[in-house]
Amino acid sequence: MSEKIKILYVDDEPENLVGFKASLRLDYQILTATNVPLAISILNDHPEIRVVFCDQRMPGKSGVDFFEEIRISHPLAVRIMLTAYTDVDSIIDAINKGNIFRFVKKPWIEADIIWAIAEANKFYLANSMLSIKNDELQKAYNELNKFAYSVSHDIRGPLSGLLGAMNLASDIDDIDEMKEMLSLMEKSVKKLDTYVLSMHDYYSLQRGELKITEIDFNKVIEELKAIYTVLSRINKVKLEISIHQDGIFRSDYAPLRLIFNNLLSNAFKYQERNSTNKSVEMIVEVQNGVATIYVKDTGIGILGSHVGEIFNLFYRSNSLEVGSGFGLYNVKSALSKLNGQIEVQSVLHQGTTFKVTIPSI
Repeated sequence: MSEKIKILYVDDEPENLVGFKASLRLDYQILTATNVPLAISILNDHPEIRVVFCDQRMPGKSGVDFFEEIRISHPLAVRIMLTAYTDVDSIIDAINKGNIFRFVKKPWIEADIIWAIAEANKFYLANSMLSIKNDELQKAYNELNKFAYSVSHDIRGPLSGLLGAMNLASDIDDIDEMKEMLSLMEKSVKKLDTYVLSMHDYYSLQRGELKITEIDFNKVIEELKAIYTVLSRINKVKLEISIHQDGIFRSDYAPLRLIFNNLLSNAFKYQERNSTNKSVEMIVEVQNGVATIYVKDTGIGILGSHVGEIFNLFYRSNSLEVGSGFGLYNVKSALSKLNGQIEVQSVLHQGTTFKVTIPSI
């Protein structure tokens, strides 16, 4: 059985409220108020109210003024005026201000009220869907703006570097200088490659379906460990990885690997450059069908005011290292796909710890 539509009726004459509620209580959930302050309080307590009836002639504040107020504070509630035909000026005023959906004459007839509720409910549902679509459209528009900036910055930057190195190389005869130019070109190409792979991960997460398999975390980490062991030697970062898996764990391999790779990549990327005690630690514990992953680093840390934003698309918390702006956003998207959670603890210039929990599927 579906939940009854909630309706608020505001009228300073108690007998009208009693009659209204008695006539409609079997089909609708009726809330009543004898004054505007009480009506506002009820609307605040019950934001799911779909239809508001109000008598035009209210003490202190007219029905028109009340509707004008809640049009801003409770825009989805559909407003219906109850008034006598002698209040023509009030009706015109309400319509011109766009504050009412319908008006019903007093004394009202039950059939007119029921018809007005049915039409108002259709309007409410249509507006609710439109509001959701508008929010989704605004989100997409914001992401498109960020994407346009990201493309111009993260693709044109490496391309400009590559073209510059090529132009310089055309006038170089010295082998050592040529090798230096080739090294600069390689860095630019790697940045482009990383960006393209990040975009691929992003769209795979947005469109992909789950592919459930039994997960051996030792195998998931094995490939990444080989890569990051080399990085730890090159960058003089101590790397420690420990894995304890108790029992069978089922999940999607691809987003799991993405989560590990992005968290490890950030842990290495944002180390304190001049520190002599750099380290990255990953701990994986799987017990009772839940995987808990810790990634700890001795890096530059994150400002407390930035922690809530680091998972936003294209967000960069630090200008010392160039990133694609996809990394932690992709981590968050992957965790959403796996019903996982992530927590962050960070101290500026001391390091950051990410804690990830993922249930077995």
